[in-house]
Amino acid sequence: MTNADRRRRSRRHVRQARAIATVARTQRAALLVMMLAVAASIVSQRLWPPLAGFGPPPVSPLTPAQARAINAAMPFASDKLASAKPFMFRGTPAARLQATDCLATAAIYEAGDDADGQRAVMQVVLNRVRAPGFPKTVCGVVYAGADRATGCQFSFTCDGSIARRPEHSGWNAARARARQALSGAVFADVGTATHYHADWVAPSWSRSLDKVAKIRSHIFYQQPGSRRTA
Repeated sequence: MTNADRRRRSRRHVRQARAIATVARTQRAALLVMMLAVAASIVSQRLWPPLAGFGPPPVSPLTPAQARAINAAMPFASDKLASAKPFMFRGTPAARLQATDCLATAAIYEAGDDADGQRAVMQVVLNRVRAPGFPKTVCGVVYAGADRATGCQFSFTCDGSIARRPEHSGWNAARARARQALSGAVFADVGTATHYHADWVAPSWSRSLDKVAKIRSHIFYQQPGSRRTA
């Protein structure tokens, strides 16, 4: 074998080695992307469990009467009711208008035209904006999981309610309450509650939280150990 042959063979080996290294890097990158996607999915499932009142309730089959009896037997932790700080929206006029509409939409679909019910829902949304593990915008909280058939945080965003029963009345009042909430008005009756459900269901997660209030047919909960202000 001549020196020229040896050099050609050497260059061929180098090219092959480089090609193998490139393939290996590509495979490692693809594996990393897949692992990150799986991890993100797991984290999302942990942070966004379907909640009654916030998507399909993870409950055992119970009649409404049985659920109400279970809920009634669970005492209120009224002495642990934490006070929420006023929420002062920071953003452009367009962003404020969007947040107002998202907040009003959640309130009107979750609580109908009941004023206190609407204020309670709005307070929960704003409490979530400031709580760890939730989106940091009003619309992000309201529409979290809306792209999935199950797992949305507010059921009206993924169960077809908006198309099935469009609301045409009460918007001016709901928007007015939303503007007040975004300008510092606090609905103290639910404190720093971040969860709630209708009283005709009894979700298992409720036992891990502090039951702090009931507004009409909805029961509200805050995280254990919540501080007096949040």
